[in-house]
Amino acid sequence: MAVAEPSRTGSPPRFLLLVFVLLLTATADEAVAAGGLSIGINYGQIADNLPSPSRVSMLLRSMQVSKVKLYDADQNVLSAFLDTGVEFVIGIGNENVSAMVDPAAARAWVQQHVRPYLPSTRITCITVGNEVFKGNDTALKDSLLPAMKSVYQALGALGLQGQVNVTTAHSLDIMGSSYPPSAGAFRPDVVPYIQPLLDFLSAARSPFLINCYPYFAYKDDPDGVPLEYVLFQPNAGVTDPATGLNYDNMLYAQVDSVYAAVQALGHTDVDVKISETGWPSRGDPDEAGATPQYAGIYIGNLLRRIEMKQGTPLRPAVPIDVYVFALFNENLKPGPASERNYGLFYPDGTPVYNVGLRGYLPPMDESDATRTAIQLFALIALASVITLVLS
Repeated sequence: MAVAEPSRTGSPPRFLLLVFVLLLTATADEAVAAGGLSIGINYGQIADNLPSPSRVSMLLRSMQVSKVKLYDADQNVLSAFLDTGVEFVIGIGNENVSAMVDPAAARAWVQQHVRPYLPSTRITCITVGNEVFKGNDTALKDSLLPAMKSVYQALGALGLQGQVNVTTAHSLDIMGSSYPPSAGAFRPDVVPYIQPLLDFLSAARSPFLINCYPYFAYKDDPDGVPLEYVLFQPNAGVTDPATGLNYDNMLYAQVDSVYAAVQALGHTDVDVKISETGWPSRGDPDEAGATPQYAGIYIGNLLRRIEMKQGTPLRPAVPIDVYVFALFNENLKPGPASERNYGLFYPDGTPVYNVGLRGYLPPMDESDATRTAIQLFALIALASVITLVLS
């Protein structure tokens, strides 16, 4: 290893900066191990300008994020988080669901993508497919539950059942009725799929995952949907006439409508968790409300509710479990402009809006690193204070 050259700009030498980075990483790891933020973050990668997984690992740990959800089982990502204490949900894409019906294929997948990383990387859940019932692919729908069962059996064969859950994530459009929440019901065409799926989740003690976006309701009807109601701002709320429960925000009403639909199919033993929710900071001209201001209000207020360990009106004693979508803006996502602008951060690590989340994304090369030494000192001091508070 070459000896660090004297700095020409008065910044600390490179080897000293490396020490600072290691110190900050250790402090962040201690904070994550102590619990960290109780919110999860979706780490999507449909982009060609994102930082490397090792840099992202540093960013998330400096933020003290303790839960991350992937849409695949990227080995580079999982390796970058070895021994960090961060909890992972990993995914099997829709294109691979039908293959997982074969028990041998499912076992090979688990052996390749799960077994090598445990326990150093905390993989706690596998999602088989994503929003499968949103499309018209009947073969995919028919394959979903058999694939989930094969993956679950593969985990059992490797002694991992109970350590890693198996489930799938649903779009809210599986709901045929969601208002009032107590009248929540699944679409009749998906009930034949959802009923046995719920039976499986109950037996496997796995959660029912739902992707909830109040933003869509506001975008579709900005004159009819109160902005305060979707942004968790003070408002009179909506009272469910059947239960008398008052809802001061749409997200909680959506979750409780899913609970009602699940109960209508005979299950009170399956937890509903939010696998995605977010608000775009930018959109096309016809996408009402897609602004940094509204995105910041939505995510900021959601974070406050989560840190309060608040439950929904129907399940007040069960704190909502949420994964925010998403970590970065993803420039290659198809569709309207909003699809590419759900990130908390730009790819360079700059916050898209201010909700109090602060993190450090290491620079790509040493010359950039020397220019950020002062910020590192400040981050180390902040991380140390937070660790003292948590301890």
